[in-house]
Amino acid sequence: MTRSPSTRLAGLALLGLASLASAASAESLDERIAPCLACHGTSGQSTVPETPSLGGQPQFFVVAQLFLFRDQRRNVPLMNALARPLTDDDLRAFADRIAALPPPAPPAAAPDPERYARGRALARRQPCAVCHRPDFSGREQIPRLANQREDYLVKAMRDYKAGARLGYGGAMAQELTEVTDAELLDLAHFLAHAPHL
Repeated sequence: MTRSPSTRLAGLALLGLASLASAASAESLDERIAPCLACHGTSGQSTVPETPSLGGQPQFFVVAQLFLFRDQRRNVPLMNALARPLTDDDLRAFADRIAALPPPAPPAAAPDPERYARGRALARRQPCAVCHRPDFSGREQIPRLANQREDYLVKAMRDYKAGARLGYGGAMAQELTEVTDAELLDLAHFLAHAPHL
């Protein structure tokens, strides 16, 4: 019997919440970070729908996101619950471990040439590479986008555009204002397939 993605995600969410109590009292970082990696992937590459791969993310970015989850400035109930008991030292330790995970590999399937070309042209037209770097590897508080899950990139950009997710200084919402939803889909396709400008 094949489980649907939503059923699988719900199961992982329950695993994460069930692990919360034991994670708070566990002694090793490996034990404490296990609930995070259950959804985000032990190798840094997520296989859970709309859940980002964390491998290769800049340490500063990870600390900032965990802080936002802990303080409920980003509203994702499971992440809010898991981050709530973390101290500042925990945030740094988790971020160090996550940043050391290998960057995600490109998707196994080749990109659609037309969508990839349209996404690449849009990435060149928009100032994406100014903040995220020309290879989209991210830096400081700016996330890595290269080889990120395509479905997660679409969700994140839609959330920024709609104002449901806040970025630093509103730059993301401003940059996406004139970008159509069809263009967001092409841009996400391009970024997910290890772009090279």
